[in-house]
Amino acid sequence: MTRFVRRLAALSLGAVTWAASWAVQAQEINFGIIATDAASVQRERWEPFFRDMEKKTGLTVKSFYAPDYAGVIEAMRFNKVQVAWYGNKAAMEAVDRANGEIFAQVRYKDGSYGYHALLITHRDSPYKTLDDVLKNSKNINFGIGDPNSTSGFLVPTFYIFAQNKVDHRTAFKTIRSASHGANVQAALAKQVDVATNNTEDMGKLEANRPDLFQQLRVIWRSPLIPSDPFVFRKDLDPVVKEKVRNFVLNYASKDPQEKAILNKIYDYDGFRPSNNDQLIPIRELELFRDRSRAEADAKLSADEKAKLIAEIDRKLAALKK
Repeated sequence: MTRFVRRLAALSLGAVTWAASWAVQAQEINFGIIATDAASVQRERWEPFFRDMEKKTGLTVKSFYAPDYAGVIEAMRFNKVQVAWYGNKAAMEAVDRANGEIFAQVRYKDGSYGYHALLITHRDSPYKTLDDVLKNSKNINFGIGDPNSTSGFLVPTFYIFAQNKVDHRTAFKTIRSASHGANVQAALAKQVDVATNNTEDMGKLEANRPDLFQQLRVIWRSPLIPSDPFVFRKDLDPVVKEKVRNFVLNYASKDPQEKAILNKIYDYDGFRPSNNDQLIPIRELELFRDRSRAEADAKLSADEKAKLIAEIDRKLAALKK
């Protein structure tokens, strides 16, 4: 009987220890940041925000800076990251493949909830308009964004290339994929003739390095893109979800120091609630782009093409319901 009691006590102690360990783990989150710039630059921008999150929520917040967008998406997919800041295209991948759920959207200092994709060149470049780029593409070294970037890839491939029936993969002398920051550096160094970027990064460059900003020229601006979402995993502990949601949605609502931290990140000024419906315009862009490609694909038979286009149209119609 004594031996049985001891074993029962040991099992009870083990259960308590496991429960305590689980509780500690449940109070930790890994927050992923997409690679719009070098990790060192992103760390300088975001760490003050994470330290405030720790103070206000009592959570331990560990930051995760991947070398590309896919790294954060995959980290969320395998639950190595529970919360992340994404662009809309990357958020769509996270929602579809990584059990993600949008809960907030950033607001800019001017009160808007959107930004624009850009094409930029060096100010010495002979290319001054989008028409110049399309007409002289075989002479141009082109810098495009990460394939999971909304402003660096999805928006320009639709509005510039799909709508002009241009295959960006073969249209240029050379084409390279890089982050927004790397594309700016390449344009400044004249390593590329034209590159994609956005008003967020160019605004940051103008504020911090006006001398470099003056060396670049914007030659194309997209329609408005919804501002970036924050995403957490659907299966995150509901208590932790609520702590994160409340912190984000109330952040910088009154405190000028908090506003200064957001301003340093990307001229952000606050947040509002959001959900996966924010992605509908981005999904439409992808489907319209796929439809344009299908229409232009000479390798497809008439029946294959009709079937593919009908399926794309079905998905487009479903988004409008």
